[in-house]
Amino acid sequence: MNMNTDDESIPLPQRIANRDRPRLTAYKSNLDFYGGQQWDRPQRRRPRTLPQLTFNYAATLINKLSSYVMAGLTIGVEPLSESPEHIEAAAKAEEVLTQISDENNLPRLDFDNEIDTAVLGDGAFKVLWNPNEERVTITAPDMQGLYVWPHPARFDRARQIAHTYQLSAADIRALWNYQPLRDPAQVIEDWTDTTLDIWVDKVRVATSVNPYNAIPIIIYPNLSVPKQWHGISDLEQAKEPAKQINAQLSRISAILELSGSPITVLENVEQASDIQAEPGAVWDLPEKAKAYLLDLLSGGGVRLHIDYLESLLETLYAVTETPRTAFGSTERDLSGIALQVQLQPLLQKCERKRLIRTDAYKRRALLALQIYDQHHDTTHATTGRVTIAWAAPSIYDRAAEIRNESAQIAAGLSTRKTSMSRLGEHDPDARYQEALQEARDWAQVPPAPDLTKNVPSA
Repeated sequence: MNMNTDDESIPLPQRIANRDRPRLTAYKSNLDFYGGQQWDRPQRRRPRTLPQLTFNYAATLINKLSSYVMAGLTIGVEPLSESPEHIEAAAKAEEVLTQISDENNLPRLDFDNEIDTAVLGDGAFKVLWNPNEERVTITAPDMQGLYVWPHPARFDRARQIAHTYQLSAADIRALWNYQPLRDPAQVIEDWTDTTLDIWVDKVRVATSVNPYNAIPIIIYPNLSVPKQWHGISDLEQAKEPAKQINAQLSRISAILELSGSPITVLENVEQASDIQAEPGAVWDLPEKAKAYLLDLLSGGGVRLHIDYLESLLETLYAVTETPRTAFGSTERDLSGIALQVQLQPLLQKCERKRLIRTDAYKRRALLALQIYDQHHDTTHATTGRVTIAWAAPSIYDRAAEIRNESAQIAAGLSTRKTSMSRLGEHDPDARYQEALQEARDWAQVPPAPDLTKNVPSA
């Protein structure tokens, strides 16, 4: 049945029933692959001649890359000016963000969500006010339950988002005074910038004004696809090499297993029974018959399989932009610069991902401050610009970078605050003010007495 999923005259549950099938199918496929289901189903009536070993390189790559991407995430607020009032206001806004982070355990949530985003191809955050606990809550909803109508002019923004999930009948009665037909029942939150509709069992049970004046769900891609709101999974490039690696390792395993239990070859024998290759075995063979053990390891045949496996591994590292060096394997000791050169593909991929995450985390932090202000009669969301800082994703020569920044400051090519920001300081304004105050304090300290004066010579 074909249905126009953008026809607003059709009830929402029917509109989303067949919407985004390819995207949701891809999510399911990626989750299965990440979980280890990496073999295609064997054809019927085809005997399985090889073991099907699974070495989950794909999951290892996802976890490794996520660790590099999320290294040293810091969210701050840059003051509107250098005045003490603005600096103090920005510091208070940062304190609120820290409090929200602690209450929601955001470091763990963000890392788990980064892995989920890399696997599925898309990630999401939901920022709401919890009236029972009187605090801002931040969650990471399952992308498999989100349906998006993108903004016609900006694919990175949405004009409508439907969030579907399961909820118990008791909670539904308490929240909306409605008795569902099933327990649990499907709930659909239909969000626009101005409205919120609640559907249960395909019945609209509540309609209200959006209390946040914005859709409180932030969706972002893992890696962007031009002209498309949803992204691409890191597994897309890894699947084929990973499948071939599993198959090749299974072949090598079968060869080694057979070589450990050798095959007996008989020549000029029409019928044989109880022929076993074991120590002390005695065989009665007819005249002119020959018997020998098949040596599968002779002629260097296994070496060819191992060489092919190495080629597959190098292909996997190349297409996923995760060099072998990222796993701590180097042929020799490397300096910071040489190590960065080897890790350059990974660092570039991290940078692309961080550009996308920076926008998402800024929007999340600003929305959290706005919701906090609504319920505390404060203005933290307007006290400055939300900033996102990331630590260097790899080992590097920090002493050399400090010398380079010092030289730029001395030559007038950079300011102290700019250099501090490049060196990873998440709040260069505060550190700069501390440095100025320290300089003033030292200027007021009288010089230490010269203890070498008036000392008689020996």
